[in-house]
Amino acid sequence: MRRILALVCGMMISLSMTTVSAESLEQLYSLDMIVNLALARNPLVSLAEGNIDQQKGHQATAGAYPNPTVSGHGGRGYLKDTIVGPPENIPSITEYNLYVGQPVEWPAMRAARQRVADLGVVTANVGMLETRLNLVSQVKVAFYDLLLAQQGADLARQNLDIVEDVTRIVNTRVKSGEAPQFESIKAEVEVLKARQHLARADNFVRNSRVVVDTLTGGALGPTYMVHGEFRMLPRDLQIERLMARMMEQHPTIQRLLKSVEQSDWKIEFERQARMPTLTVNGAYFREIGREAFQGGLSIPMPLWYRRQGEIAASLGAKRREEAELLRMRNDLGRAISQHYQDVRTTGELIEVFDKGLLRQAQEALRIAQFSFQQGASSLLEVLDAQRVQRQILLDYALARHDLSVSLARLEQAVGGLL
Repeated sequence: MRRILALVCGMMISLSMTTVSAESLEQLYSLDMIVNLALARNPLVSLAEGNIDQQKGHQATAGAYPNPTVSGHGGRGYLKDTIVGPPENIPSITEYNLYVGQPVEWPAMRAARQRVADLGVVTANVGMLETRLNLVSQVKVAFYDLLLAQQGADLARQNLDIVEDVTRIVNTRVKSGEAPQFESIKAEVEVLKARQHLARADNFVRNSRVVVDTLTGGALGPTYMVHGEFRMLPRDLQIERLMARMMEQHPTIQRLLKSVEQSDWKIEFERQARMPTLTVNGAYFREIGREAFQGGLSIPMPLWYRRQGEIAASLGAKRREEAELLRMRNDLGRAISQHYQDVRTTGELIEVFDKGLLRQAQEALRIAQFSFQQGASSLLEVLDAQRVQRQILLDYALARHDLSVSLARLEQAVGGLL
């Protein structure tokens, strides 16, 4: 019994490696390898990096000082009002003037604009963590889907081998007259069914490969294989702790909190922007009979419009960010509750399989095959036992797959590894 149980468990752990030939080992990928490829090649990561660079550019712009305005004029001037005589007696001189204007921003407005830009960079960095979290979760789910597809294909292949072995025994008995011709026909029908199951399983593997390859930016190609194990149920998994971790560390929550804070500073910026930007002017004049230095101030007068529209728009944006934060907290809390219950339910189902159902199905098939070889049981009994054993193995693999997927999505909802 121990040998049978060890055989079944070993088959479920390493089914995906049974059909890998020596020349295809270079195309064998683990979960960590695929995650690293996705983080390096997926366009979503590049998009998040571009957003960080963009926010850093806004930060540099917010810290820059306004450029001064310099203008000048020059030309030849003649004094004609007091001199009478021929043109050559009229005195002349090169006249020129120079204007310099330097805008001076309101300090509180400048500080608010810089704070908005700084929070933009922080928000973009947290957005990168959010992107990586969501991408890793997608990769894990796709990896477990492919792992399940490979195990399903291996089970279908083993099922075909068993049915073909049974068919050979039936054909031998039919030729010797020990069994009617109808038994051979039934066996051939079962072979056709097994081949159809294998074809569908292989097609599911190909489709799952495309999904994983897409997440890695096409780095894997169409003929790779994956190897690994489904996850086990973690110990001491408490929903209260998961909820607290989500509120404290989830990148989406942190990003939205920073967005709300950024909205506050945008409102402050618009309010401070009602104060006009001064322009300090200086001028130098050099004319015939006159040289002058002048200084002055230029002040826009906010008499008719005091940025009421911009302030109202900023207040509306803040309300939208606060509503989005509340919605996301509710959505993540609901996701944690749902996936936590899925994990607990699937863990209990796997425990039923581990405690004896797998061993019983394997033993029933062994007894049915032995009895059939000895002539003590019919073809139908063998096929039923083989079908039940295959279905139990598929259900066991599906349960472990569902547990792994639920844990991956639970990590995505919590915001980190469990």
